[in-house]
Amino acid sequence: MKKVLFIFASLLLLTQCKSKKNLKENVQTQTKDAVEQATMKPDKDYIPFDPDVRMGKLDNGLTYYIRKNKKPEKRAFMLLPMKVGSILEDDDQLGLAHFMEHMNFNGLKDFPKNKLVDYLQSIGVEFGADLNAFTSFDKTVYILPLPVDDPEKLDKGLLVLQNWAYYANLTPEEIDKERGVVLEELRLGLGPDKRMMDKWLPVAFHNSRYAERLPIGKKEILENFPHEVLKRFHKDWYRPDLQAVIVVGDINPDEIEQKIKKLFSEIPKAENPRERKYYPVPNHQETLVAVADDPEAGFNRVMIMYKDHEDYQPMVTADDYKNYLKEKLFSEMMKSRLEDIKEGENPPFSFAFASHGLSWARTKETFNLTALTNPKDRLKALETLLKEAKKVKEYGFTQAELERAKKKVLADMEQAYQNRNTTESRKFAWEYAAHFLEDQPAPGIQWEYDMHKWFIPQIKLGEVNALAKKFIHDDNRVVIVTGKDVPKVTEDQVWDVIKRVDTIKVENNSSSELATSLMKEKPIPGKIVKEEKDEKLGSVTWTLQNGAKVTWKKTDFKEDEVKTGLYKFGGKSRLSDEELKKTAFAFQSIPMAGLNGMKNREVKKILSGKKAVYKPGMDEVDSYATGETRPKDLEDYFQLQYLYFTKLNKDPKAFESWKKRQAFMINLTNQPQFKFFLALSDFMNQNNPRYVPPFPTKEWIENQDYDLAYTKFKEAFDGATGYHFYVVGNFDEKQLKSLVETYIGGLPESKTPDAFVKHPDYSLKGEHNFEFKAGKEPKSMVIIVMEGDAKYAPEDKLKLEMLGKILTNKLIEKLREEKSGVYGVGARGGMKKYPHEKWEFTIAFPCGPENAKELTQFALDELNKLIQNGPSEEDLNKVKESLKVHFKENLKKNEFWVEYLSDTDYYGLNPHRLFDFEKQVEAITSKDIQKTGKKYISNPQTKVIATWYPEEEKN
Repeated sequence: MKKVLFIFASLLLLTQCKSKKNLKENVQTQTKDAVEQATMKPDKDYIPFDPDVRMGKLDNGLTYYIRKNKKPEKRAFMLLPMKVGSILEDDDQLGLAHFMEHMNFNGLKDFPKNKLVDYLQSIGVEFGADLNAFTSFDKTVYILPLPVDDPEKLDKGLLVLQNWAYYANLTPEEIDKERGVVLEELRLGLGPDKRMMDKWLPVAFHNSRYAERLPIGKKEILENFPHEVLKRFHKDWYRPDLQAVIVVGDINPDEIEQKIKKLFSEIPKAENPRERKYYPVPNHQETLVAVADDPEAGFNRVMIMYKDHEDYQPMVTADDYKNYLKEKLFSEMMKSRLEDIKEGENPPFSFAFASHGLSWARTKETFNLTALTNPKDRLKALETLLKEAKKVKEYGFTQAELERAKKKVLADMEQAYQNRNTTESRKFAWEYAAHFLEDQPAPGIQWEYDMHKWFIPQIKLGEVNALAKKFIHDDNRVVIVTGKDVPKVTEDQVWDVIKRVDTIKVENNSSSELATSLMKEKPIPGKIVKEEKDEKLGSVTWTLQNGAKVTWKKTDFKEDEVKTGLYKFGGKSRLSDEELKKTAFAFQSIPMAGLNGMKNREVKKILSGKKAVYKPGMDEVDSYATGETRPKDLEDYFQLQYLYFTKLNKDPKAFESWKKRQAFMINLTNQPQFKFFLALSDFMNQNNPRYVPPFPTKEWIENQDYDLAYTKFKEAFDGATGYHFYVVGNFDEKQLKSLVETYIGGLPESKTPDAFVKHPDYSLKGEHNFEFKAGKEPKSMVIIVMEGDAKYAPEDKLKLEMLGKILTNKLIEKLREEKSGVYGVGARGGMKKYPHEKWEFTIAFPCGPENAKELTQFALDELNKLIQNGPSEEDLNKVKESLKVHFKENLKKNEFWVEYLSDTDYYGLNPHRLFDFEKQVEAITSKDIQKTGKKYISNPQTKVIATWYPEEEKN
């Protein structure tokens, strides 16, 4: 229901693109009976291996994992994880582990040239969104989600994995073509974050190979490496003993196992293979400091990295698992303390995190404290993190903190256990990838659930507090400070903070008593006065006496999940121009004041161990909320919702705290690309008196009026009348009815009309070229926006969406694969109904400044070809298959149904349209797409070609 600015949503398309042996064989082959008997107290010293997974190893060394899982139906999720990454590169190969990943999409034995992407698109697999891969220091992983409604697709999917594993063509022509794409990806990563990382990474990974093996590599090598150097990397490392095949999905494990054995046994065993080394991160006695400032920095960060003294050891025994749970509780409590500080008065940071686990290095775990702040508060944020670490080391946590952490960790595990029969194949596959790559245990949900229930109640406060000595220490510590260079932070200043905190006495946190529930008394229930059933959809709509409507649908997609939503027309449209400017951003702060006289952080603590998430807000034309809970916490969720309507605190101090934290968003606009987005938005809204920028600036935040925002927010949520609530998931229907009557029926009637005010359309008209210069790096971005007035038509909206997807595929093919001019590119089409009925079409891509104009014209020419000639049947069918595949998958998701049911009412759509969706898609012809393109895009009322260039160097 919350609408996102179309132009910025389109930019998301650009993102499409210590050695240990495995656990002992007898551990991996624990029987299912043994695990089932291990309820609660562990019967085995060793952590078992998941009995529902078939795991084996071929004679050539390749490992495989197979699991049957019907979520989603007729789909399989395949991975090819490899213990191969940039850490293994020779000095003349920097960047070639990642380059090799690219080459596996550009010519394989059974899929020459671009036939791989071409074939997979033809069966509904999208490049980037579905089909993908990544390379890091110690691993490369290829990702292939696949429809398996046809045995041929499954066979082809296994063939793709086999070709990826060994049979890359690596022709000189394709290698040279791909240089441009990889160089564009390198260019995309240039900027302040890269410049700062070049300074702090060698300090963080002091005297380690990791400091000099970033996966993207070096420009001079990528441009000039001889073909044989890449082939040498492939020969050395792309071998079966370093690879695993993972297949999880709606499959027959017996058949898959036989096919894997036959297909992958063809790959020869490596003779005299190079040793796969695991490189250490050496310990150091001193604290190391790195300060990296940059005038274009958008993120201002402080991080304290406490490296473990011992090298990483995987969990093998049940006692190891218990220690893991202690560490999890420790991190959870530290996160909670940082969250309290963030929401307190005058917070020194916008966000802060605590975590323990593997760092970028495969051989070293670290305990990290990280804060994101504004430039002038970096030293204060550092002091706060150091003090909090010192408090925990000297005084430890409290019993109350431990109990809350236990509740949360147990609740998360319980939800996973309750959803065990509806867990998606993707989650299982990634678990087995971690087992192969990092020796992480994969015992199965039953064992983990039992161990959580057995171990967590036993864990004593002293055991967890003892971890502070392991996690927090002065040696083997790295302090990293990055951000904008005004005000300047020096290493001497950082050392002054460190030394001062080392010498001062810190006070222990005081702990106050908390309420035990959100509400003491329930409201007087209201009555349901009307019930409407839609047997076809399986939904029910209740109308309540106070004017609220509730539509619900009971599902079995997730055993322990309920998704919710609500909306009412009005929103910010009911504000005057001046009121809008004074409140547009301040509305975000209102829920942070807390409820029913309790501070927001107190509410969170009361809800520890429960899933009750409720996020209200206001949009251009409506007030809305999204939410999530689970069956056992349904009443807590409804109480939370009720209190947001009736007992919302007013707290100016919470507002000032929120304002301080907005420095994070404000600082983002210091980055060149965000300056461009903001300037383009300003340009396109130059005549709009109701314009609110997509990102807050300092001036906008300072102009926000808390009293006015609180008053208008309370008006929008003053009662139930006009609100339509949606509940989808697994719940007891009688309980839901009682809760609805009590907590929605018990809401007062609303005095605010259920309608939005239609203001004039201030859209920029005509054709415009907008050029913007910012940044030092040789990088550009192009955004082409076209739009016009049009009556909202769902059929045309679908065709414009399809045209956007077709053009995306063509531009990937032409701009990326043929011209090697971009790394990512996307086009998006659609229509909107509110606040003004319009069609929209956007193309966006990053590129080199020298290519911007040529590639812009090329993209427009490709669009024009589609409009003049229509797409080929092959290109159209690719998009049809993708739409149908993802549609079938979405039908089994609760969040899809909340959106579907609410959109039906919001836009006044046919509630049964989904039953004809596949037929509707199948019936669309090339001429239909062509006609739609001519109808709208050929005659735009607005056309803006926006280009971001780097600043010209001054002599």
